Amino acid sequence: MAVWALGINHTTAPLDLRGRFAFAIDQIEPTLHRMRSDLGRSLALPSDQAPLEAALISTCNRTEIYIASAEVTSTISSNATLEWMAQLGGVSPAALRAHSYTLQDGLAARHAFRVASGLDSMVLGEPQILGQMKDAVRVAGDAGALGATLNQLFQRSFSVAKEVRSNTEIGAHSISMAAAAVRLAGQLFEDLSKIKVLFVGAGEMIELCATHFAAKQPKSIAIANRTLERGEKLASRFGAESIRLADLPSRLHEFDAVISCTASTLPIIGLGAVERALKLRKHRPIFMVDLAVPRDIELEVKALQDVYLYTVDDLAGVVQTGQANRQAAVAEAETIIDAGVQSFMHWLDQRNPATGSVSLIQQLNAQTDDWREAELARARKLLAKGEPIDAVLEALAKGLTQKMLHGAYAELHAGDATAREHTAQVVQKLFLRKER
Repeated sequence: MAVWALGINHTTAPLDLRGRFAFAIDQIEPTLHRMRSDLGRSLALPSDQAPLEAALISTCNRTEIYIASAEVTSTISSNATLEWMAQLGGVSPAALRAHSYTLQDGLAARHAFRVASGLDSMVLGEPQILGQMKDAVRVAGDAGALGATLNQLFQRSFSVAKEVRSNTEIGAHSISMAAAAVRLAGQLFEDLSKIKVLFVGAGEMIELCATHFAAKQPKSIAIANRTLERGEKLASRFGAESIRLADLPSRLHEFDAVISCTASTLPIIGLGAVERALKLRKHRPIFMVDLAVPRDIELEVKALQDVYLYTVDDLAGVVQTGQANRQAAVAEAETIIDAGVQSFMHWLDQRNPATGSVSLIQQLNAQTDDWREAELARARKLLAKGEPIDAVLEALAKGLTQKMLHGAYAELHAGDATAREHTAQVVQKLFLRKER
C-alpha cells in the first residue's frame, strides 16, 4: 500500500498561488470525485480494482491532497497528482513543483501528524487546524473517498494531536491571527474604544476576530455577510449591526477598521470603493485585514497612502511573538509524533502482502472456514442417516483436528535433521503451549 501527500502552504507558496488552490468546504466533495476519476484514468487503474483513497485539506495557509493506493507506487502517482493539481489551478507543473512538497509513506504520515498537532502552522500550536482537518476528513468520508488506510492515518493523527495537546505546552502563550489583528490595530489607533469596526463574512475566523475586538469595547461593530440571516445571528452575539454585503461600498467610509474573511473566489472590496471611502473620510486612515485566501481585498489597495492593509502572510511576524517560549515543547511533541509514525507504519506493513501477516491471516481464515464447512456437511449427512449424535460429534472433532495437524505431521517427516528440528520447535510453540 502506497501513501503520498502533495501540498502547498504558507512557507512554500505565496498567497496568490495558494489562492488558486483554495476550496470552500462545499467544494471539496465534487473535487474529490473528479480527482479520483481523473487520476484513476491517468494511472490506468483497472476498473475492477479498488479506487484511490483520497482526502483534500484546504485552509487559509495550506492546501494538501492525501492519497493511498495498493495498485501504484508513490513516485509514479505523486507525479500524476502534481500534474492534475497544476491543471486544476491553471498553472504549469513546473511552477507548482517549485512551490509544493511531495511526501511519501512515513514522511506523509509524519507531516499529517505534525499538521494536526499544530507544529506546521503559522501559529505554532494553534488548535484551529485540527478542527479543519476533521471537517475535511468527514467530507471525504461522506464522499466515499476514504478507505482503511487513510482513515487509519487521520484517526491516528487526531489521537497524536490530542496527546500532544494534553502532555506538552505546545499551545501555551499562542498568539492567534485574531489576536494579532487586534495588536496591529492597537498600534495604529491609540484607543480602540473609539473606533468603528466592520467584519466582512460570518465564518469561524471572523467570529474569533469579533470576539477579540469586542473585548476592547470598540465604539461600534458591524457585520456584513452575503447571507443576511447568518450575519444577523453572529451580530446578535456582540450587539452588532448586521448589514447587507451589497451595501458595503456605500458604507465603507463609516468604519475605521475592516477585517474580512469570506469564501469568495473574487475580491469583494475593490480599489475604487476604498478610494471613495477615503475621500469621504477626508483621508482619515483605515486599518484593513484580509484573512481570506483567495484575497477579499484587491492587492492595489495596499498602495493607497491612508490604508494600512495586512494579509495573512503579513501577520506572520506578529504571530511568531512568543514562539521561543514554546520551542521547548516542540521536542516533546516530536517524540510523541515519532511514536505515532512508527505505530502507523507498523500497521501499514502488516497490511502489505509482501511483508505483513494480514494476507496470511485471511488465507488461514478462509482455509479453516472450508474445513469447517466440509466437516459440518459430513456431520449432517451422518445425522440424516440416523447415526448417534455422540458418534457424529466425535467424527466432527476428529476430522477437524486431523485437517489442522496434517501439515505439521507432514513437515515433521520431511527434509533433513536440521529442518525437522526447526519444524519441531515451531510445532511445539504453536500446538503445545500451556494454558495460562
